Amino acid sequence: MLNFLRKCRNKIIQIIDFFYFPFLRFIPQEVFRYGATGGANTAMDIFLYFVFYRFVLNKQIVDLGFVAISPHIAAFLIVFPITFASGFLLAKYITFTASELRGRIQLIRYGVTVAGAILLNYVFLKFFVEYVGLYATLSKVFTTVIVVAFSYVSQRYFSFQTASLVLSKKSA
Repeated sequence: MLNFLRKCRNKIIQIIDFFYFPFLRFIPQEVFRYGATGGANTAMDIFLYFVFYRFVLNKQIVDLGFVAISPHIAAFLIVFPITFASGFLLAKYITFTASELRGRIQLIRYGVTVAGAILLNYVFLKFFVEYVGLYATLSKVFTTVIVVAFSYVSQRYFSFQTASLVLSKKSA
């Protein structure tokens, strides 16, 4: 099983790096990989959000008895665990492979940055849907752009910190 996963990882990297060649002079490989893996994860997130919001929840309020959740927030809460897991695995094994932090430390830090992303998602989804009046899926797209910028910076410099970043902080 481990050998199969290693082959999958290598194949994903090989495919991403194949498309990286034309951008070689313009952006670092890590940024390109983050864009590719993050883009794929984001596309999956938006697709799943749309499916759950439109077809599974049927744009209806989810009444749990003790709390009622609006459909755009409920769809986010359903999709989140899926994209959290896939996002962490892609970041750890495809994008930020130079990090020497232990896996559990990376996971905890990733969880902290994702908590910030959840807060941003909630605030911006509420804002765009309920105050601006945009469609839920379009609001999710705008929210995602904001959250992706936050996520890259926090993952690069906190969750998957490298030894060179630690050394540069100590010398400063």
